[in-house]
Amino acid sequence: MSDLLNAQAFTSQVQNYCFRLKPDQDLKKELLTFAQKHQLKAALVLSCVGSLKKAHIRLASGKETVEYNGPFEIVSLTGTLSAEGIHLHISFSDFEGRVRGGHLMDGSPIFTTAEIVLQENMDLKFARLDDAETGYKELVIQRRSSV
Repeated sequence: MSDLLNAQAFTSQVQNYCFRLKPDQDLKKELLTFAQKHQLKAALVLSCVGSLKKAHIRLASGKETVEYNGPFEIVSLTGTLSAEGIHLHISFSDFEGRVRGGHLMDGSPIFTTAEIVLQENMDLKFARLDDAETGYKELVIQRRSSV
């Protein structure tokens, strides 16, 4: 039987947060600030529509970061958030429709707006713990009652 079939799955009640970021606010920093201010334990990005002045991302190699000058349309933003930390991937397009993407880094300011909807799993907690296999802090999902 595959590991996927043996994987533990979690269900939870949810709560949504809807808000807007304004020009020059840093997308990643503001999302972390929001998670900390509202003491989010296990949230995810449902939607993000907007634009960036520039995009600062880490590429798939996990080592190199690149900064692109915009403006750009945010095509997608996905990831997990908690007051302890966030892990976000972004795709963005330029005026010719070329799309780039990667791991969102600090230094990605909003151009005109970012309309954001987050969803928090009220029965869960996301933690990030060192993983010897990957060398990164990886997601660990726990029930809040067991924490």
